Amino acid sequence: MARALLVVDVQNDFTEGGALGVDGGAAVAAAITEHLARHRGDYDLVVASRDWHDGDTDNGGHFATGEPDFVDTWPVHCVAGTAGAEYHSALAVDRIDAHVRKGQGEPAYSAFEGVLDDGEPLAGLLADRGVTDLDVVGIATDYCVRASALDAVATGAHVRVLTDLVAGVAAASSAAALEELRAAGVETVPAGS
Repeated sequence: MARALLVVDVQNDFTEGGALGVDGGAAVAAAITEHLARHRGDYDLVVASRDWHDGDTDNGGHFATGEPDFVDTWPVHCVAGTAGAEYHSALAVDRIDAHVRKGQGEPAYSAFEGVLDDGEPLAGLLADRGVTDLDVVGIATDYCVRASALDAVATGAHVRVLTDLVAGVAAASSAAALEELRAAGVETVPAGS
């Protein structure tokens, strides 16, 4: 039995000033670093995901070719190798054990749709490490955090979303996402609970 922390998409393009900036994103980056400073010993593994989109395609229709609908199509964001795709500077990257890239040429919301640098899927890494308990934090509550937590609970893991270490696009959709997660068996609790 092992516990892991999954840090979802704490990237420049998803924080204030980014292509799809979320209010409170920078504060969440700093709060995750603080959480790791206090609780790193509680985790056997820390994994972080990033959108890592191709810059020369629409990534399977993910990037809008006209006006984005902000449901299925989005402005260009998190293009591989750009500053927008990098982790936010307030996130302590040196405390992360493994990095997952997702959305390479296709739409992807869940970290479980991504792979590590060696091509291993996130689910494989967690299984290899015997992870039975997973805490999920990051951006955005109502999109990639939601999708990642739903996929995590589907693996049979005990999943918690740490509610003070997430930031969402909108209050109503974030509240709905947390309710959906609870209905799926995900615990929603503050960090340190």
